[in-house]
Amino acid sequence: MEEFDLLGIKIFVNENHRFGTDAFLLADFAGHKPSDKVADLCTGCGIIPLIMCREKPPKEIYGIEIMGEAVELFNQSVIYNNLSDRVHPVLCDLKNVRDIKQIPKEYFDIVTVNPPYWKKGSGEERLSPVQAAARHEILCDINDVINAASALLKYGGSLKLCQIPSRLCDVVCAMRERGIEPKTLRMVCNKQGDKPWLFLISGKKGGKPGLEIERDFIVYGDDGQYTPEMQRIYSPERK
Repeated sequence: MEEFDLLGIKIFVNENHRFGTDAFLLADFAGHKPSDKVADLCTGCGIIPLIMCREKPPKEIYGIEIMGEAVELFNQSVIYNNLSDRVHPVLCDLKNVRDIKQIPKEYFDIVTVNPPYWKKGSGEERLSPVQAAARHEILCDINDVINAASALLKYGGSLKLCQIPSRLCDVVCAMRERGIEPKTLRMVCNKQGDKPWLFLISGKKGGKPGLEIERDFIVYGDDGQYTPEMQRIYSPERK
């Protein structure tokens, strides 16, 4: 087990349950307010809820994860950081979220999700079973994820999701089929002019049609250093 300091919030991880840049991008893109109630699907070790707690945390956060080892790490982080009053790790299969009494339905202002990126059968045999399930649609697919989000969001609530660009059509179609209208899309590129490696999308439950394409998010400047926007995400005190 390893420990990381997220500017005053300590997070516990291990070899199978870690996090990357995409978690920081999604947590920032979520744009939560202190009054918000948030659910994070596929929460893993709880990185997105814990990032949100660095400053002006949401009123309440549920982190939903199917892997017991990951939830144990998340629980340790919550207890260590004295966040049990607002952060609730939940061990469950998101496909069954409608039946879990512990999780309120049609309740949340924001649902975030960093889902498995790759379809089943696209290389997971090279990974450990745990890593494969985190990266490939073995235990859930994009339709399962959007179904769960729709069940949890209140009317007018927002889904905030990241995915690889090749899955954009899958995500948009799944959102619309389940009453979540895509409203904002932002591509993430390593450098200006590069092809995007990730997209961030926001959808509103019960929203009217109308999608805004935001400017690309650029991670590195021409000097090879993080852009000011990326620096702000990693270190929110740098305004």
